[in-house]
Amino acid sequence: MTRDTQTIHDDIAYMRALAHEGRHAPLLAGPILVAASFIFGIANVGQWALLTGLIDASRWASVWLWIGAGLVFGAALAVLIGRMKGKPGYQSAGNRAVGAAWTAVGYGIFATWLGLMAMGLNTGDWSAMMAMPTVVFVAYGSAWLVGGAMTKTRWMTLTGLGSYVGAVVMGWFAGDMVMYLVFAAVLFAVALVPGLILMRQEPSEIV
Repeated sequence: MTRDTQTIHDDIAYMRALAHEGRHAPLLAGPILVAASFIFGIANVGQWALLTGLIDASRWASVWLWIGAGLVFGAALAVLIGRMKGKPGYQSAGNRAVGAAWTAVGYGIFATWLGLMAMGLNTGDWSAMMAMPTVVFVAYGSAWLVGGAMTKTRWMTLTGLGSYVGAVVMGWFAGDMVMYLVFAAVLFAVALVPGLILMRQEPSEIV
């Protein structure tokens, strides 16, 4: 009986240790955020250069620019997710929840972009695309708030609120070509910098 009791206590201690590790496992989305900020930040600068005439190209160049950026990010995403699977904490509740939130954000942004593209192709009026930056930062803000709630980390919550502010700022600059440079700057603030912070917090050991 004593041995059985000890076994039960050991099992409980083991489960507690797993739960504790899961709660405090660092989030692993940092490299993905850094990649997204670089790829789409450069794409926004390219869009600004095309629309202001700094780069002379066909009217379809902007479409191919964003398709290319999406393909490059998709390839980077596949590689980075493969690397994440080998890191401690990948299966933690926090990483699963935050990963699901960012996945939903990605699909939502992509579906919105396709919808606005379809609208533009059908009507010939591309002005609705000006709403895309606001949509992006609203989605980012929601994902950051999920991360802040799951990890009880204040800076993530503040980053989420900052993303919402960025969404309003993008609305203010809608119709002005400088909007794309502002987009790149806000992306730097709410994706690149936080992504680098998360990367610094990642464990160095590979399971």
